[in-house]
This record gives sequence, structure tokens and C-alpha cells, in this order.
Amino acid sequence: MSLQIVLTRAAPARRSRLLLRHLRAMSSSTAADEVILEKNKNAGVITLNRPKALNALNLSMIRTIYPKLQEWNTDPGTSMVIIKAAGGKAFCAGGDIKAVTDAGKVGDSLAVNFFREEYILNHAIGTLKKPYVAFIHGITMGGGVGLSVHGKFRVATEKTLFAMPETAIGLFPDVGGGYFLPRLPGKLGLYLALTGYRLKGRDVHHAGVATHFIESEKLPQLEEELVGLSAADDNSVGQILDRYHSQCKLDADKPFSLIDHRGDIDRLFGGESVEQILLDLEKEGSEWSLQQLETLKKMSPTSMKITHRQLVKGKQASFSDVFLMEYRMSQGCIRGHDFYEGVRAVLVDKDHTPKWKPDTLKGVTLDMVDEHFKPLPNDLKL
Repeated sequence: MSLQIVLTRAAPARRSRLLLRHLRAMSSSTAADEVILEKNKNAGVITLNRPKALNALNLSMIRTIYPKLQEWNTDPGTSMVIIKAAGGKAFCAGGDIKAVTDAGKVGDSLAVNFFREEYILNHAIGTLKKPYVAFIHGITMGGGVGLSVHGKFRVATEKTLFAMPETAIGLFPDVGGGYFLPRLPGKLGLYLALTGYRLKGRDVHHAGVATHFIESEKLPQLEEELVGLSAADDNSVGQILDRYHSQCKLDADKPFSLIDHRGDIDRLFGGESVEQILLDLEKEGSEWSLQQLETLKKMSPTSMKITHRQLVKGKQASFSDVFLMEYRMSQGCIRGHDFYEGVRAVLVDKDHTPKWKPDTLKGVTLDMVDEHFKPLPNDLKL
């Protein structure tokens, strides 16, 4: 149903709310303020500038960043790209999924365009010909992961908080999660994808998500040194980052928070289905395994099943093919129920009691899962 029809049928007060919400989601009038794009010597610098919204990524920001990234990629005077964020609390806490679900409810094109254009931007970052350095200082989730993890260099700090919590909102770990997660050691990526486990500080480097770790107070100094390179390349940028990383003693002796369970993760999350994983966790019967079992029981059964297939397929797929797969999956979620219900429960009403449909793994049929992976008439083109 089109937005125009909805507005026509709605009562005046509701009509005003719908229109305002739609305009707020679609407006690009503040795009220049939400993203700051600068040239500093030979470096292109992107600053996410929505600190009050934890730098959540919206469509206008995507449409601001993408063309500039393309321009810098071919500009002889730009030898590297740095992306960072304002505010200190978050690099980017995710995509503006509330706007997406609002649009999906009324059949607005934002629900299609957001995922399409976000994934095109993610792909552009991963195929950039020049060094791309992401300062993932603060909360880095969902859409923020897509803006960083595919770049050559990801610099974490003691304030970094990384997670892919999408199964809790009826979605899946997108933005290329189907590519980078199954390429983490063992079954760590699948564990992070299904449980939404949060990695903090040095853990982000221990897991292989970040390439380097430094104290946050050193970020300005690091940026100054990077932009001071007369002609940056992967080698020269890497040498500087390696030096800062090796000199950082903060939490250097702190072990990986999952170190005691790495073997358990590989063994218990190695099942050929989500059902098998839950059975193995229950059979294990340890305090840790039962905690993971309880966590998984709260997640969307549909999300867990499509996520499991996503990572299995993604491990063998090319970088480009993963985004095509994930675009199809995103539109499956838009057509479904759980994405809207998860956003309602977690972000709108915040009662954290989603009513999943189906509400059991058994209820999620093979056809339901297949529906998320079928080719679309308007498939993604990279």
C-alpha cells in the first residue's frame, strides 16, 4: 500500500504523524551536517556526525558518503581514506532500522533503497584501491560494522564495543557479515552471529575484527601522522599502525574473554543446523553452554535459521556474491513479520518481549528459509 493511500485513509492526527515520520526518514537536508567530508593533505576524511543518535547510519548519509568515496578512489591527489566519528561514545551503533521498518509497513521504497544502497557502499569500501582506515572507537554495531570491517585497516580502542545483534531484532548479520564472520577463526563468527555476543576493547582485536588496538587518547596523534604521509600505501600505513599497536601497553596482558571457551564454541556451534546446535548445548550441560542455550532461545527462530545458512553459503562465496545474497535476505525480512516485531520490542516499546512468528525452530520450514534466498526481479547490481 502506498504512503499516499495510507495518508488519505488516516485520521488527521495520525496522518500528520505518518507524514512527519516519513519526511524525517527520507530527508537529506541535514546530510551535510550528519557526515563531514574533508581533504586533509592527501587523505580523504569521513566523519560521522550524529553523536546524539550514536552516529546511526541513515540513507542520506549513505548517499553523501558513496559518491565522495568513488571520487577519492580515482583522484590522484587522494592516497588514503580515514573514517571516524564525532562524540566519543559511538563510531556507529548501526543502521537507522526504525526508519526502515516504518517505511516497510507502508510499502515505501526506503525499505528497498536503504539496504540496496548500504550494501553498494559496503562493497565499495571493500574494493577500494587505496588504504582505508576505520577508527572504530566506541559502539560499533550493524551498519557501523559495514562501514569499517571491509576496509584494509580497523583500529580499535579501549572504548570499542563490537556486536552483530541482529538475530534479536528479527534480522540477520548483514552488511557483509556473510563474508567476514565465517572467515574468523573456527566457529567464532557463527557464535557471534547467533548470540550477538559483545566484544569489548582488546577483544575486538583478539577476535580478528580489528587489525590494530591503541589507546583512544592517541587517535588524534595517529591521524596526524597518517595524513602526513606524502604518498600513503598499504605498506606505509601498515607500518605506522603496527608501531602504535606494538607500543600500546593498555590491557596488553588481558586475555581474550572467550579464550576459555574457544574449544567449546568450535565444538558446540559446529552442528549442521541450528536445531543441532541447541541440542548439543543442552547435552553439554555446563553452566556456560546452558547460558548460551538460554540466549539463543530468546532470538528469532527465523533469523537464526537464515543466519546459519547465510554463513555456510558465505564461507564459499565471493565478496560480491555475499552482498547479492544478503540483499535477497533483507527483502525476505521486509516481507516477513519478525523484523518489525523485533524492532518494536527492542527499539520502540522496549519491552524486550518479542512475539516471534513462528515462535519455534520447528515452525520455520525449509520453504520459509528458501524464500529469503530466492532471486528477485530487482536484484542487487554492484
